[in-house]
Amino acid sequence: MQPAQLGRAPRHLLVCERGHARHPRSRHAAHVRDHAYSCRVSFLIPECGMLPEVLKSTIADIGEYYLVRNLPIHELVAHEFIDAFVKKGKLILSVDKDTYEELGLQGRPSRYSGKKVMRYIITIHLTDADFHPESKKHNRVLWALKEKKPLEFDFLLAWYNTGAEGSTLMSYFSKNQIQALKPKITFSTLRDLQCPVLQSNDLQGKPEESCSTEELFEWLGAVLNQVSLDNKSSSFLSTYCCPEPNTVVEKAFLCTITGFIIPEKIIQLLEQLCCYFGEPKLAYWLTLTVHGFADSPVSWRESEHGFHKGGENLYNFVIFRNLDYWLHMAVGAHDDCPP
Repeated sequence: MQPAQLGRAPRHLLVCERGHARHPRSRHAAHVRDHAYSCRVSFLIPECGMLPEVLKSTIADIGEYYLVRNLPIHELVAHEFIDAFVKKGKLILSVDKDTYEELGLQGRPSRYSGKKVMRYIITIHLTDADFHPESKKHNRVLWALKEKKPLEFDFLLAWYNTGAEGSTLMSYFSKNQIQALKPKITFSTLRDLQCPVLQSNDLQGKPEESCSTEELFEWLGAVLNQVSLDNKSSSFLSTYCCPEPNTVVEKAFLCTITGFIIPEKIIQLLEQLCCYFGEPKLAYWLTLTVHGFADSPVSWRESEHGFHKGGENLYNFVIFRNLDYWLHMAVGAHDDCPP
């Protein structure tokens, strides 16, 4: 590394956009679906001491996910698995150079390998017409993953069952070491919380009138990580303080859900948070923050995620009383700009 690079801060991307949750062309749900692999969901509601029952029910219905240990990858390309669980999908593998050469499957160099390619991305289209049982392509992939270079890992699996009859993950993988897990849910009440003053129609903010979307994003990161906003000179950890203008709310409700949470459940939660303003509330806005897995091979859509350089990939909705919303989408050093 050149000396000049040592002091250079890692590149980060933050994309902000504004919309209205009830606009016919709003893409808020599409953005959630485009970010498939989420490990933590938090929402913060100022001026709220107790959740409405409908929100409690939505949280309780987040659903299970599953841990399967020592699962051979070739089982994910078996047509029994595809027919039972995959309507349309791909298997994306991020592998090192040696594994790539041993597998002998077609792939492409990682975008973040540098001059000397050390990592490759292999994409297998599981539901393509030419991947049917007994096809040359299917047999080649199955042979590579089962015999030429057997690979097995621990997997987290989640499945959105729309109510159709059929196999369940627990029964399908009963011969494997499978364990059903429930997301961890924590509730807390934050008291005397300094909150930025926001105007839904102004992303940039105005001096002495409202804070910008970037200032809100930074403040929210401090709140969710329980960083003090006191700006005390005696603090060795943080001198951060709430941006101005701000106001103090007597109490704010914070809920955090940790696990493998699928987009459909996040959309249901987002919809109920929008409905929160259906009756008059003291709060002018609330937030919903979603973090992706740091080591996921993809972030938004199928964009390659450079997890070896930080791993940040998250988005945040600020939902206003009039159902305007701000959407932040953030990624770390080695990622494409979010859509």
